[in-house]
Amino acid sequence: MKLDDLILVSVDDHAIEPPDAFKHHMPEKFKGREPRVEKRGERDVWVFEDEATGYMGLNSVVGRPKEEYGMEPLGYDQMRRGTWDVKARVDDMNANGVLGSLCFPTFPGFAGQRFQAHSNREVALAAIRAYNDWHLYDWCNAMPGRFIPLMLVPYWDMNAAVAEIKRLSAQGVHALSFSDNPARLGYPSIHDEYWDPMWKACADNNVVICCHIGSGGKAEHASDLSPIDAWITTMPISIANAAADWIWAPMWKKFPTLRMALSEGSIGWVPYLLERADFTHRHHKAWTNADFGGKMPSDIFYKHFITCFIEDNFGLQNLHFMNEDMVTWESDYPHSDCTWPESPETVWAGLKHLTRQQIDKVTHLNAMREFSYDPFSILGRENCTVAALRAQATHVSIEPALGLGGAEVTRKDGKPVTSGDINAMFDAADAKTAI
Repeated sequence: MKLDDLILVSVDDHAIEPPDAFKHHMPEKFKGREPRVEKRGERDVWVFEDEATGYMGLNSVVGRPKEEYGMEPLGYDQMRRGTWDVKARVDDMNANGVLGSLCFPTFPGFAGQRFQAHSNREVALAAIRAYNDWHLYDWCNAMPGRFIPLMLVPYWDMNAAVAEIKRLSAQGVHALSFSDNPARLGYPSIHDEYWDPMWKACADNNVVICCHIGSGGKAEHASDLSPIDAWITTMPISIANAAADWIWAPMWKKFPTLRMALSEGSIGWVPYLLERADFTHRHHKAWTNADFGGKMPSDIFYKHFITCFIEDNFGLQNLHFMNEDMVTWESDYPHSDCTWPESPETVWAGLKHLTRQQIDKVTHLNAMREFSYDPFSILGRENCTVAALRAQATHVSIEPALGLGGAEVTRKDGKPVTSGDINAMFDAADAKTAI
């Protein structure tokens, strides 16, 4: 097998919603109250119900030289067009040899946190539905065969959540973005029966629960003096705490076909977590009353948990400690961890020791099966390889874009950029939102 023969499906990317994303999908009753973009000073700011958001760019730095990754975009003109324009996105996917993409929200929050916290439940539900319609009709369906659609649902109303799952799954949406720890957002724990109607609807309609890092729990900044590198290092691993909580959660017994994805969580840490989970169960079940019905915690993980990686050579060397049928690849476009436009080269370095069957599983077959995604029937398999896609992108410039501007972190020669420096940059930019 050659690099050019790879077929790459990414299960974790991000869309920057275009300024008019909600305009055409908000119900008539709420026209004029939809989320919108306003120019405030040098910033493009999302505003919803007269409340302006925090940071707009959210690390949308793809296409910049790495030296400028610390310059956070403040407006659409400071971001690569493929971050928010679907046709340009597909051009960038082609240039990167990527066939398919599952895109998490930006303005709403990875799991719709901005809407989940809104006090006016009626308008928040309308905004969630409007977002779902934009994402499905204007983003995914605009380029058939290229995207895996992802829905949001309201956490405060299980009847409305179930209705949205049924509405969208009937149209081919089989992924739902959910917080890795809704208790941190003020909602019931995943161990509470409150969520059972939603779990059942997902199981009945073959919908995967996608829990993105940072959607509930998150990597903590150790201190303001800590180099930001330390925080970035722990980011994917931060979902390990949530993963352990989900392993011991009750929904797997009740809904045995339910699955979840640890989105942007990487895989290298998984073998030890499972070893530790099994050790814990053997040593402590006598007094904790944990009951896996004769199974081990690792069995639950192998059956129900989808994992993904960007660049994780250690994890790929240890696939035999995981379920290789549930391991998937991701690009993370347009964030700073993204390997665009060299994703095939990057992933090939970690894959080439595997068998052809294993390579096909982790690059696309597992994702296609678990997310009910069938691009071959639309595009033809021969048109889905790295080589075939890149042949369609000869007009796409992949040269680094210099000097796009944005909020810049203050750097001192010879000293590391710290967590405090990054937070100060965010605070300074947020202060301009009120202009």
